[in-house]
This record gives sequence, C-alpha cells and structure tokens, in this order.
Amino acid sequence: MTLTIVAKLTAEKGEEEFLAKQLSSLVEPTRAEAGCIQYDLHQSNDDPAIFLFFELWETRDLWQDHMNSPHIKANGEATKGKIANVELHEMSQIA
Repeated sequence: MTLTIVAKLTAEKGEEEFLAKQLSSLVEPTRAEAGCIQYDLHQSNDDPAIFLFFELWETRDLWQDHMNSPHIKANGEATKGKIANVELHEMSQIA
C-alpha cells in the first residue's frame, strides 16, 4: 500500500517568494528518488504564504529515506527562520 503525505508549510511574513523558490528546488531531485510516485508543490491562490506538498511514496521507509536525503537536510538549513508553521500528515487512501 502506498503512503500519502500532505505537508502544509506557512511562510513567515515577507518570506513567501524566497520559500516558493526554495521549495520548488526540491521537486526535481525528489521526483528522481527511489519510491517517489508523485511529488507536487502547490501555493494558495488566496494566501501566498501557504504551500502544500502532495506526495505519494511506494513505502514509508522510502519516504523516510527522502526525509534524510541531502537536499531535504540542506533545505531545512536554508529555510530556518523562514517558515512560521509546518503541518505534516501521513495518510493512507481508503477509497
């Protein structure tokens, strides 16, 4: 069974453009990772500070490998102080 990840990130005020560029840079290397089925980044039409990743992974272990990848770790360092809030949901499709 695949793992669905929904991650909502909210930029600190004034950091929306920086965060959009930084998060966008994660898409290509992540899509090339083993186990990545889908990895899409969205930005709210109503509030440009809100970003959402919708991800599908073959297994939770492969998603954990992604979370420990060099580009994700580097992103964490680059975005310190730029993100006001993160909500992360691990989900399973039920219908």
